Amino acid sequence: MGSFEIPEAYRPAEQPAAVAGDAPPAAQRAAVDEGGKRRKLDYPPAPEPLPEPVIDNHTHLDFRDGLVEVSVREALDAAAAVGVQGAVQVGCDVASSKFTVAAVEADARLLGAVAIHPNDAPRLAADAALEAALAEIEDLARHPRIRAVGETGLDYFRTGEAGRSDQHYSFRRHIDLAKRLGLALQIHDRDAHQDVVRILAEEGAPEKVVLHCFSGDAGLARICNDRGWHMSFAGTVTFKNAEPLRDALAIADPELIMVETDAPFLTPHPFRGQPNASYLVPYTVRSMAAIRSADLAEFGALLRQNTERVYGPW
Repeated sequence: MGSFEIPEAYRPAEQPAAVAGDAPPAAQRAAVDEGGKRRKLDYPPAPEPLPEPVIDNHTHLDFRDGLVEVSVREALDAAAAVGVQGAVQVGCDVASSKFTVAAVEADARLLGAVAIHPNDAPRLAADAALEAALAEIEDLARHPRIRAVGETGLDYFRTGEAGRSDQHYSFRRHIDLAKRLGLALQIHDRDAHQDVVRILAEEGAPEKVVLHCFSGDAGLARICNDRGWHMSFAGTVTFKNAEPLRDALAIADPELIMVETDAPFLTPHPFRGQPNASYLVPYTVRSMAAIRSADLAEFGALLRQNTERVYGPW
C-alpha cells in the first residue's frame, strides 16, 4: 500500500484507489448524520507512515461504518502499514464485550476493555437487567488479555437528568471492578466533567485512569496532571473549533498523553465526517506533535511507552 491511497480492504469493490487531490467519484454515496448533515461514506486515504510506531488506545472494530465490512485482521494490517502497531478494542455492552474477548484471542495486536456504556445503564436498569449485565462484564474482564474496564463513565449529552442516577451507580460499580481486578479504567466523559471528577474522588480512583477521547479544557488537564490520570486525544483535537482541546494538550504532562481513534467515529481533519479507522491515527499524531512542538519520532515513542505502561505488554 502506498501513501495517500485508501487501503485495499477499505475500498468499495466498484471504487478505484483514491489519491489525495483527486476529485471524488461521481457515484460516491453519502449518508445523513444525526445532525441532518450529509456525510461521505468512503474511507480517507492512508497517511504517510509514522517514523516510530504507536498504539490506538481506543477503537471499536465491531462497529461498521462506510461502504465496506473490514475484518479485524484487515483493519490491523492496514494500521500496521502506517506505523500503528496495535490497538485497544473496547466493548460498550455485553455483546460488544464478548466480541472484544474473541478479537483479542484471535489477534495478538489487540488488547481489550469491557464495560457497559453509560448511555445503556438507564435502559438496562429500567428493564431490571443492569445487575446481570454487570455480572457478565466482570466475568469477561477476568480474561488475561482484557486490561481495562471501559468504556464506562457519564454522558449528559444523550442521557437526561432522569437517567443520571443509574449512570452514577453503574460508573461506581465499574470503578470498583477495575480496582478489585487491578485493571485500568477507561472513562467516557461527555458534558459531565465535574461529576466524573467528583465520583472518582468519592470512590477512590484506580491506579490507572484514562479519560478516553479527552474533551476537557486546560482546567481539566491540570486536574489530570495533579492526579496522574491519562488523557487520550482523538481526532477531535484536529478540528478547527477545538482550541480548548489544543490548550489542554499543550499543558498535559507528557507521561499522561495517549492517542486514539474512537473509530469509526471522530475522523481527524481534513476528513471529518468520513468513517474512521486505526490506520488514520498518524494524522492525529502529527497534529498533536505540532501542538506540542515535539519531534515526531520522539513523540510517537512517548505515546507508545505511555500506552504500554497503562495496559502492559501486548
